[in-house]
Amino acid sequence: MTNQLVITAIGEDQPGLVDQLSKNILEYSCNIADSRMMVLGGEFAILILVEGSWNAIAKLEDHLAATDNSLDLQITVKRTATRKRPANSLPYSVDVIALDHPGIVHELARFFSHRTINIHDLSTSSYAAAHTGSPMFSVHIMLDIPEDVHIAGLREEFQAYCDQLNLDACIEPAAI
Repeated sequence: MTNQLVITAIGEDQPGLVDQLSKNILEYSCNIADSRMMVLGGEFAILILVEGSWNAIAKLEDHLAATDNSLDLQITVKRTATRKRPANSLPYSVDVIALDHPGIVHELARFFSHRTINIHDLSTSSYAAAHTGSPMFSVHIMLDIPEDVHIAGLREEFQAYCDQLNLDACIEPAAI
C-alpha cells in the first residue's frame, strides 16, 4: 500500500534547492508523484506530493527537520490519502485572460462555489501584453462538474458572467 505525504517548503530563491530536496526524497526511497515549484517574488515555493512505503515516509518525515536547516527552507509536512475523483462528476478546464485587476480569482471561485462545483487545481500568472505592455492576468482552473449540471446552461451563465467582468474565458472538457 502506498502512503502519501504532502511537503510544502518556502525559502529564498537559490540554485540547487530542487536538486537537494529531490535527492533527499530519493535517498529515503520515496517518489515525487506530483509537484508545483515556482519563484514567487524573491522566494522559491515548493509543493510536493511524495509516495512511498509507510516506513520510507516515516523516515523522510523525521529527516526533513534537518533538511529544513541545511537548505534554509521553512518546511511543513502532512500525511494524506489518495485523492478520489468525486463520483458522478465530469472534468472541465477553464482558461481566463484579462487586464489585471484585483478580485479576478475571487470572482471566478465565487461563481463555481455558488454552483457547488469543485475547483481541484488553479494556477495564475501575470505578464505584460505584447505590444502595449498592459498588465495582463491569466487563470487556468481544473473543475469537477457534477454530472447533473446542464453544461450548455453553465457555459452560457459563465460567459455572461465573464462578459460582465470583462474577462475573456472558455470552459471545455478536460482529459483525466
